[in-house]
Amino acid sequence: MGRADAAGRLVAVDVARTVALAGMVLFHFTFDLELFGHLPAGTTVTGGWAVLARVVAGSFLFLAGVSLVLAHGAGVRWSAFARRLLRVGLAALAVTVATRLAIPEAFIFFGILHSIVLASLLGIALIRLPGVALVVLALGVVWVDRKFGFDAMNGRGLVWIGLGTQLPWTMDFVPVFPWTGALLAGMGTAKLAARAGLWDRLGQGGPLARRLAWPGRHSLAIYLLHQPVLIALVWLGTQLVRA
Repeated sequence: MGRADAAGRLVAVDVARTVALAGMVLFHFTFDLELFGHLPAGTTVTGGWAVLARVVAGSFLFLAGVSLVLAHGAGVRWSAFARRLLRVGLAALAVTVATRLAIPEAFIFFGILHSIVLASLLGIALIRLPGVALVVLALGVVWVDRKFGFDAMNGRGLVWIGLGTQLPWTMDFVPVFPWTGALLAGMGTAKLAARAGLWDRLGQGGPLARRLAWPGRHSLAIYLLHQPVLIALVWLGTQLVRA
C-alpha cells in the first residue's frame, strides 16, 4: 500500500491504525455501557475484553514505532519530530487535566499518550540500531517486566516505570515496562521490512484502502474526541430507555 511519503506515512500503516482505532472505540463503548449499568460490573477488565484492551494499546505503540522509522529512519527530521511530540504531549496533558477534574480518584497520569511520548524519545535515541537489535531490546523490556517487581516503585512518583508490585487505580495505565517494548518491536519490524523490500512491494492501494486510511491519519483527534461522543450517546440512550 505504498512507499512512505515525505512525512513517513504509508497507506498500509494508516489502515492498520484505523483497525486499532476501531478496537479502541469498541472497547470504550463497552466500557461506557458498563459504566451506565447496562453490562455487569467488571465486564471490561476480564476475559476477552481485557485481552482486547492490551492488544489495542500494544498496537498503537507498535505502529508508533513503525511510523518513527518510516519518518526518521533515513535521517532524523528534528523539527517534525519535535512538533509531533509536542502535539502528543499536549494531548496527554489535556487528558490528565480533564480526567483529574472529572474522576479525581482514578485520573489518567500515565496513559497511552504519555507512554507514546516517553517511548518515542527513547526510540529516537536508538533509531540507528539495526532491526534485529531493536527486536532483541523489545524482548528484553518484556523479560525485565516479567522478572522484576519492587515494592519501592508502587508510589505515584515511580509507578509509571512499571516495575512496581501493585497496579495504581487509574482509568488508563500504560507504563514504560513492558509497553516500551511494543514501540521498539515496531521499530525493529519496520527496519527488517525495509531491508526485505516489503514497503516498496506494497503499492499504493486502491480507493477503498485510502478511505480506510483516513481515520488512521487523524488518530490523535479521534482518540481525544471519541469518548466524549460515546459517553454522550450512551447517556442519551440511557435517558430514552428509562423515559
